[in-house]
Amino acid sequence: MTNFKGIAVALMTTAAIASAGTAMAQDGANIFVIGGKADDPFWSIVKRGAEDAGQIVEAQGGTVTWLGPQNYDNLGADAADLIRTAIAQGADAIVGPDWVPESMDEAFMAVTEAGIPLIIYNAGGLEAADRLGAMNYVGSDDFLAGKAAGEYFAEAGVTNLVCVNTLPGAANLQAQCAGLAEGATGKGGTAEELPLPMTSFGNPTAVTQAIKAHLLQNPEVTGLYTIGNVDANSASIAITQAGAADRVKLGGVNMDQTILNNIQAGSQLFAIDQQGYLQGFLAVALLNNYVNYGLTVPTRQILTGPGIVDASNVEATMAGVASGTR
Repeated sequence: MTNFKGIAVALMTTAAIASAGTAMAQDGANIFVIGGKADDPFWSIVKRGAEDAGQIVEAQGGTVTWLGPQNYDNLGADAADLIRTAIAQGADAIVGPDWVPESMDEAFMAVTEAGIPLIIYNAGGLEAADRLGAMNYVGSDDFLAGKAAGEYFAEAGVTNLVCVNTLPGAANLQAQCAGLAEGATGKGGTAEELPLPMTSFGNPTAVTQAIKAHLLQNPEVTGLYTIGNVDANSASIAITQAGAADRVKLGGVNMDQTILNNIQAGSQLFAIDQQGYLQGFLAVALLNNYVNYGLTVPTRQILTGPGIVDASNVEATMAGVASGTR
């Protein structure tokens, strides 16, 4: 397993040697990162990656500022306001996910029109980076992640799927559900989306009850796919409460220690890994090097996933979760 902490330390050492030998040509980069709620389990990992890269930024005289919404009730508009806040506060570079393009693209265009370097990460893909004039896209391909999940389910004999979407309207999650459907149908299965109110996101009880009700009303369902680790844990409880553990298999994007334990125990089939730590770390590191030194990489789409964690590799993954990087 790659030692990302070791990479960060090595880079810091290199930066320290370079700065000791010569004076910095300019002040460091002030980088603003738009992300999810600080207490969101997935986004806390992305934030850690950004902060670890931020140690290099700070050693070179710059700063990394994390901006996240208070909740996900009005995600697109709130995220657009955060982008505008970063511009107003004098950002030298900005990182952000294009969750809801119709609400956020105008704000992102203001970034590039102001000549501020931009990286799209986590959501939107290279298409969003091209449309918005961003340097790079760093993250997973959401459609391919869903497709890989649909194929995995079908190959395991699980062919009647439901994609539980607790943030309907978010482009990356719609892509996940669309990919799941294509992957399943390509292998002879079926898949439908179960959109829940956005207010249910982060409310485990509400998600559990909604999934339980759906399973009781639809006994033909044999597989559930969730769009986040909190939802996966809620779905696991719902399956048990519905008395459906024998017929319904669970998979989803992202993971935590509970999910890995469930995979190890056989109560969850798999998890899609998009390596959120790398998304935060690489996006900040790329922008820092660009602002300070004009460095770029020729590969504009830098994919951090999808990968599949199942019984075959779950033990190797646990060490990364324990360190807060998976």
